[in-house]
Amino acid sequence: MVNVESDKSINSVQMAWLVVALLVPVALLNYLDRQMLAAMKTSMMEDIPDIATKANWGIVLGCFKWVYAGLSPLGGFVADRTSRRHVIAGSLFVWSAVTFATAYVTTFPQLLVARAVMGISEAFYIPAALAMISEYHSSRTRSRAVGFHQMGIYLGIILGGFAGYVADEPTLGWRWAFGACGLVGVLYALPLFAVLGNPKRSNAERVETSPFSSFLELLTNRNFLLLVLYFTLPAMAGWVVKDWMPDILKEKFGLGQGKAGISAVLFVQVASLIGVCIGGSLADRCMQTTNRGRIFVSALGMSFFLPSLFGIGNAGSLSVAVGFLILFGLGWGFFDCNNMPILCQIVRPELRATGYGLMNLVSIGCGGFADWGFGALRDRNVSLNIIFGVFASTALLSIMIVLLIRPNVENEPKQ
Repeated sequence: MVNVESDKSINSVQMAWLVVALLVPVALLNYLDRQMLAAMKTSMMEDIPDIATKANWGIVLGCFKWVYAGLSPLGGFVADRTSRRHVIAGSLFVWSAVTFATAYVTTFPQLLVARAVMGISEAFYIPAALAMISEYHSSRTRSRAVGFHQMGIYLGIILGGFAGYVADEPTLGWRWAFGACGLVGVLYALPLFAVLGNPKRSNAERVETSPFSSFLELLTNRNFLLLVLYFTLPAMAGWVVKDWMPDILKEKFGLGQGKAGISAVLFVQVASLIGVCIGGSLADRCMQTTNRGRIFVSALGMSFFLPSLFGIGNAGSLSVAVGFLILFGLGWGFFDCNNMPILCQIVRPELRATGYGLMNLVSIGCGGFADWGFGALRDRNVSLNIIFGVFASTALLSIMIVLLIRPNVENEPKQ
């Protein structure tokens, strides 16, 4: 195992970026396993007829999120108090095994159980991974490092979009897709555990606190509560775009399952890749002149949500819809690469994974209800322009919320 404490020959900067490089494939698998489900909806509903309705499909999507959200604070707390290396590798192994097992489900209840167990295992990864990256990287490179990690997420969503073609291929199918991806994850977990190293922590960071005192400190932190709200409102629209856009484009423009999946994810995720590169670099540069630099850059990205969400709901052609999805992706990149770095400015280092877990609890829990609610509204033929118009209004509110956050300079020391 490569360890900062024992191997002084490795340059700290090189080690910091090595950690990011090791975690990018994990982030890719994390979201590939999720996105495949959305892209293969038609095939899975045909093969598992007792799913029956869009509302039930929304429950399938939401079930994962509710379990994932509920256990994220625990996952974060465990990562703050134990080896983040163990948490990351163990989480990857378990969710990959569950992904493999999903290839063999035959009923709606079995699919719900599989998604719930996947939610349990994946809840431990993101808080631990982003906290580890934030420990290795100083304020000079933190947004870029988190942004590069998030690129793995976008690549996973892009690859997941191709799953519709795999599901339509008679010699492969949706079961093959789950089995293959699960096997890859199980195999990668073993060398990851051997190579990944925990960062060195100071004595101050090793002070043990109870779960109650940790959560109480976070929940009485005004800035943290504002960040939770800011993290949640845009994510509700984001989850609907990720999970339902293939189905929206398929129905609205008469596309095949494969083309709808690609159109829904490829352009928006490539735009997000560009967004995290620009947003991360811009935020790190702005931090050299003001400690609110990350906040301003994130708010700038959020301003892209206003026209994009309104435009998605009212688009009259596929090309127009894709154009607004690209704008949404750019804004999402600015937003996504700065959430953990902003968290690092307002809470102590030893509470960062716990804090991100609480953020996930609220954000993804609400995202699950957004998935279910969207399916229920579509069953009742509520128009897309009304639904996405509401999402656009929440983006405006989110800009005002993030600008109220005041960083604590004690939590962002000069390095």
